[in-house]
Amino acid sequence: MAQTAVADGIRTGSQLDGSAEAAAVAAKAFVRIAEAWRLRGDDAANLLDVSGRTWNRMKAGGWSGRLSRDQMLRASGVVGLYKALHLYFSEPLADDWVRLPNAGPAFGNRSPLDAMIDGGLPAILSTRDHVDALRGGV
Repeated sequence: MAQTAVADGIRTGSQLDGSAEAAAVAAKAFVRIAEAWRLRGDDAANLLDVSGRTWNRMKAGGWSGRLSRDQMLRASGVVGLYKALHLYFSEPLADDWVRLPNAGPAFGNRSPLDAMIDGGLPAILSTRDHVDALRGGV
């Protein structure tokens, strides 16, 4: 899956407006990333902060709801993280990285996925910043 194809749908700021159209694009991108990362359903739902039932409808393509601003920002952060991982790591590490234990100070030997689920939006953005810093040689 080309990371730009996933990311293009929710890249623009106007896409965070909370409309049903923006939410559909964000949900589609998030589902593709969850599949690429081979996330369990409950992990994907928790990462996006939606119910398991809503996640199942999103995954099946039968969802037509709206996302809160927090959920849109979570989806956007995950898209940015996905793209950064694919710029920094080769396959399959780019997609496995989120599930691997990480000794970095932000993760404490937990997986970045667990840290992001536990920490919500701030942890998603922090994880994205961490990978961006790696890419920048920090």
